[in-house]
Formats: sequence, C-alpha cells, structure tokens
Amino acid sequence: MPPPPTAALSSSSSLCLFPLSSYSSPKKTQLGFCPSFPFTRLTNFTPARRLMTCSAVSIEKETLISHRPHTFLRETDGLDDGSVRSRFQRMIMEVQDIVCGALEAVDGAGKFKEDAWTRPGGGGGISRVLQDGDVFEKAGVNISVVYGVMPPEAYRAAKANVTDQMPGPVPFFAAGISSVLHPKNPFAPTLHFNYRYFETDAPKDAPGAPRQWWFGGGTDLTPSYIFEEDVKHFHSIQKKACDKFDPSFYPRFKKLCDDYFYIKHRDERRGLGGIFFDDLNDYDQEMLLSFATECANSVVPAYVPIVEKRKNTPFTESHKAWQQLRRGRYIEFNLVYDRGTTFGLKTGGRIESILVSLPLTARWEYDHKPEEGSEEWKLLDACMNPKEWM
Repeated sequence: MPPPPTAALSSSSSLCLFPLSSYSSPKKTQLGFCPSFPFTRLTNFTPARRLMTCSAVSIEKETLISHRPHTFLRETDGLDDGSVRSRFQRMIMEVQDIVCGALEAVDGAGKFKEDAWTRPGGGGGISRVLQDGDVFEKAGVNISVVYGVMPPEAYRAAKANVTDQMPGPVPFFAAGISSVLHPKNPFAPTLHFNYRYFETDAPKDAPGAPRQWWFGGGTDLTPSYIFEEDVKHFHSIQKKACDKFDPSFYPRFKKLCDDYFYIKHRDERRGLGGIFFDDLNDYDQEMLLSFATECANSVVPAYVPIVEKRKNTPFTESHKAWQQLRRGRYIEFNLVYDRGTTFGLKTGGRIESILVSLPLTARWEYDHKPEEGSEEWKLLDACMNPKEWM
C-alpha cells in the first residue's frame, strides 16, 4: 500500500475551482480548496484543524456577468504588465479557448455553455460545460482568478520558515484552470487536468516580508480499457513536456500522480496516472511558469488523438457496463478522498461547480470481479499495480 500523499488540500478532480457560495458570513463567500486551488502547504494540520483554518479564508461573493472580460486582475496589479500573475492569467484563458475549441471539433455537435463571473474587489472566472454531445457525455473546462485573505494560521503554514511572530491577515492571489472530460464511448478514456499559481502578499503588520509563491498541477488519464499504444502516447507527451525542463520531473511527478489518485478502500488507483506536482517553488519562477505553460499546452496533443481514434469504436452493452463501473470508482475517489471536493461539500460550496467533474451516469454492482485474464481484469490489475509506461 502506498503512503498517503504529503501535500494536503492540493489539486483535485473537482471543478469548483474558487467560486463557492456563502458559508458563515452573509457578506463574504468562504473559499474552499478545490481542484485548481493551490494552497497546498497545510501538511502538518489534522483534518479538523485544516477545516477550521481554511474555512476562515474569505473572498467576496461572485456576480454573474453576460460577457467575459479581457482580464480579471485588479487595476492595481496592472492589467497586462508582464508580471507572473498577468502572464499566468493570459495562459489559462488561452488554454481554455484552445481546449474547448479542440473538444467541440472532436465532438462535432456539442457546444460549451459558458458562465462568467466577477467580484467587486477583483477576480472572477469562466466556467464552460459541454453536456450530452455526440462524443462527450460531459466535459468541463473552468478558469478562475481569486483575491482573498488568509488568517495567521494559514500564513504560518504557508511560510517556508516559521517564526514566533504571529502575522496579521495575509492577502493572497490564486489563479488556475481545471478540466474533467468524460467521453461516451467506453474505449475512449476520461481525462483530468489542472494547473494553478498562488501568491501571498506581505501581512499588514509585517511590511517588507517576502512574497510567497508556488505552482501546482497535473494531467492524468482514466481509461476503462487499456490500449497500450494510447497510454504510451499519453505518457510520452507528459514526459516530453517534463524533459524540456528537468529529466527528473517525469519520474518524480508520475509517482506523485500514482500516489494521489489512490482509492484506499479499493486498494487501487483511479486510473493509469500521468503527472502531478504541488507546492513547487524550488526552481526559478520564470522556469516554472514556462513549465506549467508547456504542460497545459500539452493537453490537446496528449488527449485528442486518442479520442479521435476511439470515439467511433463499436462496443457492446457489456463494455458500457464496465465503463459505468469504472465511473463509479471515479466518483468514489472524488467524493471520499479528493480534498477539494470533500472540503467544498463540507463547507457549503457551490454545488454545481463542485460536482461538474462527475459523469452523468455510473454503476455499482455487488461484489463485481472481472474474470482473470479478461480485458477488464487487465485494467484493474494496472490500477492496482501502477506500471512504468515509458
């Protein structure tokens, strides 16, 4: 059995991103740590302590708008000043457009429904969902830019060097893109990806304190049936993106991915992995921005050729039933173990955003066991015993 992942409240498979509804204050919206939310350093807190601390993080309530704006950044940030904030925002908006365009082209009939929202103090997001298309049962691609305030406990947890001094509330900035794609054909795999950036500003009673920042994200594949050439293609694209920056990245982030998407009560992984990284700030900031951009831009070439190849493959009711059983595993992970999903549900989060990652249909059978040696058994074996695909 693998050890539990060490990064708490990190990336997830839920798509609520940042816009959660009011939890305890009629004037403020509480911020849940959802898939793209990159506040990942709370590794020494118990679950109860985490919940108490995180529920104190507050942001303003969102307002739906009719058209997406050019930017969600505050004017004080400089709307497009070349900062990491502005370039990361530009990157996730471009990737959302590219991914949605590619998915609509693959589907042929389905179109994304878009909801855009802002907040009075700055920030906002764009949620896009394609549902019940010709190829995709459900596909969500969301971006979010958020400004908020962290309590002292969360700030101390986020600092690299904790001191005895208790800082006051700490302003923070977070931006991310997150997506889950569920095709109809059981031979076409599900995909999840998210990439995010986080900063804290100096607390008001500690002027001049250094700004903290980090990146997180990953892309992972969840098929119902193994086509080895598809899995190798997917992992080769992940490795290629990683190797451009550091040859240690792919093996390191592949293992983190296998460890995070682990369904403990089943003793199996949710799928066949990919890459996953969190709390990443021990390299040059410009290099990591380029790395996150490269990974996000690798989503379409890693995934779309597989779906194009498999979307019209003939299948039987038995194949569909197995896909539905694997969808059940996907749901189990998201609702039981995924930190973003469970936190959002426990704190009164925006339910449509939290659960948009779930498929339209799923299935559970009592004590179901695939026949040893069958294609279904091979998939289950690979989920229980992660393989090296490269």
